[in-house]
Amino acid sequence: MKIVVDENIPFAKEAFSTLGEVETSHGREITSQKVENTDVLVVRSITKVNSKLLEKSSVKFVGTATIGMDHIDVEYLKNRGIEFVSAPGSNSNSVSEYIVCVLLSAANKLCLNLRDLTIGIVGVGNVGSKVAKKVTALGMKVLLNDPPLLERTGDSKYCPMQELTENCDILTFHVPLERHGKYPTHHMIDKSFLESLKKYPIIINTSRGGVMDTESVKSALMRCGISQIVLDVWENEPDIDMEMLKMALIGTPHIAGYSFDDKVNGTFMIYNSLCKYLNKKAKWNPKNFLPKSDCPVLKVDEQSGSLEKKLYKLVSQLYNIEKDDSKLRESHSMPAEKRGEYFDSLRKNYQVRREFFNTEILFKKEDSQLANILSGIGFKVDKI
Repeated sequence: MKIVVDENIPFAKEAFSTLGEVETSHGREITSQKVENTDVLVVRSITKVNSKLLEKSSVKFVGTATIGMDHIDVEYLKNRGIEFVSAPGSNSNSVSEYIVCVLLSAANKLCLNLRDLTIGIVGVGNVGSKVAKKVTALGMKVLLNDPPLLERTGDSKYCPMQELTENCDILTFHVPLERHGKYPTHHMIDKSFLESLKKYPIIINTSRGGVMDTESVKSALMRCGISQIVLDVWENEPDIDMEMLKMALIGTPHIAGYSFDDKVNGTFMIYNSLCKYLNKKAKWNPKNFLPKSDCPVLKVDEQSGSLEKKLYKLVSQLYNIEKDDSKLRESHSMPAEKRGEYFDSLRKNYQVRREFFNTEILFKKEDSQLANILSGIGFKVDKI
């Protein structure tokens, strides 16, 4: 059995070679010729899986190690009788930690007190629900918007969008990219939406580039309709808008969900699904392969400064988001034809970023407020 896997999927060979012959490939180089004699295809978001790719193939199983599925023609796979699985929730904790780092970085740069601010979370699924827990731990007021969940549950905690546009200092988007249907999200952040905002908020998009109309956002920034934009996802990746990058407070190369832990989790989910499909016993477990954290313990001495500055100083030792931002901005000095390749290289060669739960924070002097927040965003906390 031949298995073609995106090379950015960690431990692909170790896992899938227990089931067959594995060939890894750059996601944008997975072509119809490459999958012609392939039985299993495992991808990430940059590979378009549709009739053009699979028409002449013998693929019987497709897995995507991502939450989003807008790169997959699910209806085509169903009609062809091809088994399809995704990895819902696999990178949700990674994205929620990325949002925490964005907020602390923004607070540090803009001298904000997060506890005085209201954040609106648009899309409260696997990712948005984790974001809600972490920003609540930071002391922020939280408003939730998710029309499909409101319709399904009737829960009044899901607010109408108007309540968010009128009251939020920060808006963060965690929706799937839907072009059709009852709740389309393509260009959800458009001219009309931006003109409805009352508090000139910071907008964060880590969902899909197509959720945002780039030209409308640039216009809103120029007329101060919004105060700042933070982007991890971009229209037309990997050939992103350089003017938009210049205007962003923080810009990163689609890596919010790229913690090592969650990427491995995605591998494990697809591997287990393939084992089940093949009716074979799983032989690979990531626990045997995960490296130790580079920072298993952090000791906290007496610290001065605001609560945000204390948190920023600690969290930055685990993940310094400014480094990802500065690396992407290096593309400004490159020839236009090299920028897309560079964007992809940042993802392919991304650092091993471990999640907060791998680190224990030890306090020499009791600081219950700081300790409670750190525990609430995912760290282990104890006294020396």
